[in-house]
Amino acid sequence: MRIQKAPSPLISDNLVLTISIFMDIVPSMENISLIFQSLDDCTRLRILALLLEEDELCVCDLVTVLQMPQSTVSRQLSLLKNAGWLKDRREGVWIHYSINRSLGAIQQFLIPVLRNFLPATEAAGSDLERLRSVSRGSCCA
Repeated sequence: MRIQKAPSPLISDNLVLTISIFMDIVPSMENISLIFQSLDDCTRLRILALLLEEDELCVCDLVTVLQMPQSTVSRQLSLLKNAGWLKDRREGVWIHYSINRSLGAIQQFLIPVLRNFLPATEAAGSDLERLRSVSRGSCCA
């Protein structure tokens, strides 16, 4: 009697493990779209430019620097947070925002690009000058 060898699998266990890890890292098309849509607004880019320069800013500081209504700034902050760019911290009635330290792979790739190009824009330059001239956190006190 002849013993037949089972055919070797076309996909090894290591390859399956690598693919499953890769699928956990690579975001879905919807997530990629959300990330890029979140960058498709001048106000959101201005907010990112400010937060890339400062560790954390209160909503009231952003309202003052951007010279926009609180509702507009809050809406843009919410969109950036939902896209994974920002995290928030509540202190009493005030909310402070910062760049999320647990960014996805695409966002980690884009941060140096944003850090390099945003400050060179006229709008971001003006915002950073205003930020340096305001008494930060005074509206939070």
